[in-house]
Amino acid sequence: MSVLKVIEILGNSTVSFEDAVQNVINEASKSVRNIKSVYIQDMSVAVDNNQITEYRVDAKVTFGILDEEPS
Repeated sequence: MSVLKVIEILGNSTVSFEDAVQNVINEASKSVRNIKSVYIQDMSVAVDNNQITEYRVDAKVTFGILDEEPS
């Protein structure tokens, strides 16, 4: 049986939305193993002087809970 868990992470980038998502994955993978998917719930940008200064994503990261055999 497979059990998955979902956590919500906010990410950002000054380059692109794709880079913001990759930043979410990079940071999440430092403490979470077995990432299966990332669902982008919301996207936004920060604007200064009519120019985009930051891309932001609200992401749901899904990962498998590792089964350990009982001793």
